[in-house]
Amino acid sequence: MCGIVGIVSFSPVNQSIYDALTVLQHRGQDAAGIVTIDQNNYFRLRKANGLVQDVFQLQHMQRLQGNIGIGHVRYPTAGSASVSEAQPFYVNAPYGITLAHNGNLTNTQELRDSILHKVRRHVNTHSDSEVLLNILASELDKFSTYRLTPDNIFSAIKQVNKTVKGAYACVAMIIDHGLIAFRDPNGIRPLVIGKRIVDGRTEYMVASESVALDTLDFELMRDVEPGEAIYITCDGQLHTQQCADEIKFRPCIFEYVYFARPDSLMNGVSVYQSRILMGQKLGQKIAKEWHNLDIDVVIPIPETSCDAALEIARILNKPYRQGFVKNRYVGRTFIMPGQSTRRRSVRRKLNANRIEFEGKNVLLVDDSIVRGTTSQEIIEMVRSVGANKVYLASAAPEIRFPNVYGIDMPVANELIAHNRTVDEIAQQIGVDKLIFQNLHDLIEAVKEGNPTITDFECSVFDGDYITGDITQSYLSYLSLSRSNTDLILPNKEIENLEIHNVGQ
Repeated sequence: MCGIVGIVSFSPVNQSIYDALTVLQHRGQDAAGIVTIDQNNYFRLRKANGLVQDVFQLQHMQRLQGNIGIGHVRYPTAGSASVSEAQPFYVNAPYGITLAHNGNLTNTQELRDSILHKVRRHVNTHSDSEVLLNILASELDKFSTYRLTPDNIFSAIKQVNKTVKGAYACVAMIIDHGLIAFRDPNGIRPLVIGKRIVDGRTEYMVASESVALDTLDFELMRDVEPGEAIYITCDGQLHTQQCADEIKFRPCIFEYVYFARPDSLMNGVSVYQSRILMGQKLGQKIAKEWHNLDIDVVIPIPETSCDAALEIARILNKPYRQGFVKNRYVGRTFIMPGQSTRRRSVRRKLNANRIEFEGKNVLLVDDSIVRGTTSQEIIEMVRSVGANKVYLASAAPEIRFPNVYGIDMPVANELIAHNRTVDEIAQQIGVDKLIFQNLHDLIEAVKEGNPTITDFECSVFDGDYITGDITQSYLSYLSLSRSNTDLILPNKEIENLEIHNVGQ
């Protein structure tokens, strides 16, 4: 679940892209990268492992010259944690193209074989994003002209949509042409477009979430539609076109549960409002089914669950308390690459305030329960400071199935709810009672913000993979590739790169 941004401006964009990536940092903390195009039509690239503030120092920012650029923060799903897998990627033919991608392709191996044997292009990493870039490049290479028209670009993206499967929201640049952005025909991963007027001229920005636009005073125009492509020329001309033959809009519902910032507007839905409604739905369920429980206090596991927990406390007429103190300098444990890393970080991330737990029956509220690692550690912590009984409520249903569309849940046996009943899950994590949100209620909570959305991508809850190409053999392959440490490449920083436009 990465974060992407692209800006076409009439002034240097390096600082703007940096600022946008910092507010998208919650979407990926593993690596970051920025590419700009300077006045000589050279790509200027900096990418490395780490947080945005650590990857980009003054000397790097000074090298990232140009009025057009794209940026990426990585959350590793496919490929390895090596910096060579960090984005954006580039190819120098045709024209010179660079791309950043949020999502996950489900036919990567087939595409990789096609690239190698049919169009004879070399892919240098194990990243599906580099495969996607080469598919786009091979389609653009079919036009025997140096100056691409908007119709050429949209035609190429239409072929990409026919060829690739899975989830993808992309931003790319073509030397001497401009910026392009496109979204898969199911609209699984989010993408928005905004504009601002500077000295009478319109500048454009695309990003994973609207909060990135807000930070830079861009006005949110709308979401990029499923299957739609955006082309913004270097001089600021905007072109759009629907580039998919069949649209089935099913955005990822887990964005609203966990990933997105609450101040984002996504697919016409306020993330904050959806989480309030999740709390209302879950509170009503607890009041109906758990009315015999002796609950003294409602405490959220920070911070995504705070809005839902407040509504639950209101409905149950119980005190709401902030019982955990969070160390804000430790990353989000769910998106850390590796089970042992997640487990070690929980105690460094949270500390229980004894006065809120000692001798009390506590209802903890979390946004979701994925692997159970964090939940187990937190329950042990709460009991160690004297809690009497510990109940746990999840604002999301049980996560029983792997995710193949860009969320780090690719292995079923890592999921605590896989092949377990609710009582078995409760015993595993050590709580006295455990309750989950109903999937119908979760859908209704999000859908209320935009009733035109008829379906959501809910595969982690119901096992329905909407692209129709997911088999058990594919899931087994995904599991095997995840554990294959031979995929790790040398981990060296890419300090700076200048690539001359080589034309055709």
